[in-house]
Amino acid sequence: MTRLEQVYRQEAARITAALAARIGDVGLAADAVQDAFIEAIEHWRDGDVPPNYGGWLATTARRKAIDRLRRARAGQQKLALLAATMTDSEDGSEGAADAADDELLGMIFACCHPALPRESQIALTLRAVCGLTTAEIAAAFLAAEPAMTQRLLRARKALRAAHADLRVPDPDELAGRLAEVLAVIYLVFNEGYLASAGRQPARRDLAAQAVTLTRLLHRLMPREPEVLGLLALLLLHESRAATRFDGWGRLVRLADQDRARWDRALITEATRLLDRALALRAPGPYQVQAAIAALHAEAPGYEQTDWAQIRLLYDRLQSLTPSPVVLLNRAVATRYVVGHQTALAEIMPLASELDGYRLFHALRAGLLAGLGRDDEARAARERALALAGNPAERELLARDLSF
Repeated sequence: MTRLEQVYRQEAARITAALAARIGDVGLAADAVQDAFIEAIEHWRDGDVPPNYGGWLATTARRKAIDRLRRARAGQQKLALLAATMTDSEDGSEGAADAADDELLGMIFACCHPALPRESQIALTLRAVCGLTTAEIAAAFLAAEPAMTQRLLRARKALRAAHADLRVPDPDELAGRLAEVLAVIYLVFNEGYLASAGRQPARRDLAAQAVTLTRLLHRLMPREPEVLGLLALLLLHESRAATRFDGWGRLVRLADQDRARWDRALITEATRLLDRALALRAPGPYQVQAAIAALHAEAPGYEQTDWAQIRLLYDRLQSLTPSPVVLLNRAVATRYVVGHQTALAEIMPLASELDGYRLFHALRAGLLAGLGRDDEARAARERALALAGNPAERELLARDLSF
């Protein structure tokens, strides 16, 4: 990673949030920050990043926003707002840091506005909060770049039409907006943890950004059980990050990971957060998923995992958020608690709903192989491989087919 890429990942979200808070337009702010980094590439060709790069980028982004507003006839009011809030330098005080955090939270709530469909919420969050380019977002959605451009434009127009505030909602509105924000943050984390498409098997920057956003939400709502649950869940996943790929960049299954290399400090923090959430006696799906992840983290080995308890937790999760994917994951536990044949019988009714889901065919292949039905297992693996978009996942499935 180049120095400029590091700067971009560190600063883009904060600068975008601050600019969006001033002009009330997430899309325009994201475009202006992108323009600023393009100018930085031209000015910093030799990699000589200036000491106050954050201030330089913030100032340049404001100037780019002014240029865009001046070219737009309808931009005069926003231009006045921006001019009224311009400063000559970036304040590094604790109060300024708190304000920056609030601006970032305000932007994520705006991106997850209920006026937007879920896919648009995710796309706008990836663009404005996480700093992905339109081309990268299109790749993640397996969509054409022009189509993604139009989706983002429609999302921006919908936010303007809804008069969406770029601020954290008032306390009486928080509960109704929180579910969308948590869902989008979790989807962003999952895209960083294992990319759905593209050349990179994982985007560690996206995963880190999702953890940062969840920590900010926890600071805002320290006694909200599902915020505690999501933060615990993400930290438990992060605790295994160093062991998920081998030295060749190949995906390593959970069963084969070196548990001695798992981050025990993160596991301890996550367990403490989960205990606090459960003590509030308001169960939710993120708390249940975190409890499942905690059982994996506590097990000395994969086969020594408390699969019976995990199976019960998936039953609880299914009652909270019914989904064929939850039932599919429950069947993994069934394999170890009851056996391959019962697990296979559990997933077969899901075939019509999950025929386009690679993990359905991958699990089916494993169960068939365990029953000695090798030809059927090979066909299921080939189907899973055809559906996989992640390069590391494809390599793992291809490796299985070679044996």
